[in-house]
Amino acid sequence: MDDEFAKLIRRMNPPRVVIDNDVCEHATVIQVDSVNRHGILLEVIQFLVDLNLVITKAYISSDGGYLMDVFYVTDINGQKIGDQATISYIKTTVETNASFLNSMRSSVGVVPSKEYTSIELTGTDRPGLLSEVSAVLTDLSCSVVSAEIWTHNGRAAALLHVKDQSSGCAIEDQKRLLKIKKLLCNVLRTNGDLRTPSMSISSARVLHGERRLHQMLFADRDFERLDCVNYNSRPHVTILDCSDRDYTAVTIRSKDRPKLLFDTVCCLTDMQYVVYHGTVVTGRMEAYQEYYIKHVDGFPISSEAERQRVMACLEAAIERRASEGLELELYTDDRFGLLSDITRILREYGLCIRRAEISTMGRKAKDTFFVTDASGNPVDPKIVDSIQHQIGRTILQVKGNLNTPPKLPQEPARSFFFTNFFKGRSFQSFKLIKSCS
Repeated sequence: MDDEFAKLIRRMNPPRVVIDNDVCEHATVIQVDSVNRHGILLEVIQFLVDLNLVITKAYISSDGGYLMDVFYVTDINGQKIGDQATISYIKTTVETNASFLNSMRSSVGVVPSKEYTSIELTGTDRPGLLSEVSAVLTDLSCSVVSAEIWTHNGRAAALLHVKDQSSGCAIEDQKRLLKIKKLLCNVLRTNGDLRTPSMSISSARVLHGERRLHQMLFADRDFERLDCVNYNSRPHVTILDCSDRDYTAVTIRSKDRPKLLFDTVCCLTDMQYVVYHGTVVTGRMEAYQEYYIKHVDGFPISSEAERQRVMACLEAAIERRASEGLELELYTDDRFGLLSDITRILREYGLCIRRAEISTMGRKAKDTFFVTDASGNPVDPKIVDSIQHQIGRTILQVKGNLNTPPKLPQEPARSFFFTNFFKGRSFQSFKLIKSCS
């Protein structure tokens, strides 16, 4: 009955979106007003980042059953949204198509698929793991259509969409699926691993692979620190009691990068925390995030163990997508066994794949790999030159440069607590959104 009443309230108060290109010189400002519910903040952010928009600032407020979120966004080139079709699509989708959010309300969203078979893998990371997985799939006549692979803290997670090489359709034969699972489990299994590898195969296609990878690594407890790993560059997370307002205050200082806000809010949402207020400000090098949160049961963080766990999980969520290593981009004609061949070459040159995104578009394959040497150090330029010579310089290109990224400047973290930042102010006084007649 309560759920039906909540649906009625949402139908009576549909989301309202205002998009303005005039109030800010460097970004398009998007304001979303809506009835609040757990997860809606993440869903709006997910929708924006899926359009390849970069969120440079955000102001979040959701007390009293309603939310008002303001996002400053640019395209990937740092420009305002100039395409009226994109502006109209954002406004129309959020305001009129309520199902676009509800489809991802409590999960990553899955749909039945006759085209692909989805494979999820989690286990201990090691050099050559992706090469071994792709070789097994090739031997079993499975063609990899798309895949995302993340590694963090000695753990690895992969989400692959495959199809039968001869029919071009999803694999439905149960005996064959059992064989695939058995052989891949053998690849994942390592001596002395205290954690059991995890694997699943289904006929459902995951709609948002990045959120699913977050969930997989979280379930695999990749946030538990290893003594042998250097964490000097990890994000700085502070969690404080805000007893006067019955919130927990979370502040995060880290290197800025695309999708940082999504990764942070994804972590808090999947851990069943609600963001009541928040401020996100990004700079040339760094990003500052500040949130007032409570658990979905209405209580703030109440123990030191819980505080330490939330800190560790937020650090892990931000680190997973950090661009560790040299970025290599492969673009060539697609063919069966291509992924197996490329990853074998990288393995033979002693390179470790830290993160990868595999995609096919028609008859073309576009694969991105972030690689280091076996010890996690930057790749020797001579090795990269040899690999390009073998594969082809026009086919395999280096993105960025071979130098290590600069360290974050050591300056004191700033604070944007709402008690100070919004003292005596309102959103109207920020001139974020012009009033509508």
